Amino acid sequence: MPLAALAIGLGLASTAQAAAPQHVRIAVDVPYPPFEYRNAAGELEGFEIDLGNILCQRAKLDCEWVVQGWDGIIPGLLSRKYDAIMSSMRITPARERQVRFTRPYAMSPKVWVARRGETIDLDDPASLKGLSVGVQRGTTQDSYITQQYAGTLDIQRYATAADVALDLESQRLDLAFLNYPVALDSLEIGNPDSPFVQVGPRIDRPESIFGKGNAIAVRPRDKDLADIFNQALDGVYADGTFETLMHQYFDYDLRPASRKTDS
Repeated sequence: MPLAALAIGLGLASTAQAAAPQHVRIAVDVPYPPFEYRNAAGELEGFEIDLGNILCQRAKLDCEWVVQGWDGIIPGLLSRKYDAIMSSMRITPARERQVRFTRPYAMSPKVWVARRGETIDLDDPASLKGLSVGVQRGTTQDSYITQQYAGTLDIQRYATAADVALDLESQRLDLAFLNYPVALDSLEIGNPDSPFVQVGPRIDRPESIFGKGNAIAVRPRDKDLADIFNQALDGVYADGTFETLMHQYFDYDLRPASRKTDS
């Protein structure tokens, strides 16, 4: 089906500077369980993989997943290595200057993680002096720790969240600051037998750092493609598909505030 016909069929405006491609390559950073990871057969699985496949099916797009490390994920989009990013990317002012976002589809909080039995007082900066914390480089977690704790903690930056968890397990870090779902999956902080625990409350503010939620990113001129994804996202929220899929992976509400209002 020609893209113009597809856009008309979806009731979308065709006023963008560039038409959206019918074959869409979507970049994802792996591993990032439970959002995206490889199964024993090496195939991609996870919440965002399932959601992305549903969106592509509904929008009648032929989609291909492309694995890309987080450090180069926006440059890769801008250099046309792929057409979209669907990898738990938060909408932030800095990123909005580089890419076009869809409306948000998820909002996962961040948490501090430490070894069980350690005395950590996040409200007492003096007690944190000299402790090390691991974050994934270039993420909102990195921005938060850098802005709030650069003069207090020894910040160690890693290419992946899995590397952060590994160094915490190996006792090369005192703390980790991770996405809550990732901490649940990789460090089992919800398990009473886990050697790791959540420290303090879940964090998703300030919006100036953590943004409005996770969204699909496309190149700035690809308004048609963003509109097509928005139409499909609105559909999976309207008919309950999003919530059904969410409950398959999470035991808490992943919806951003804007979607709770709309649904």
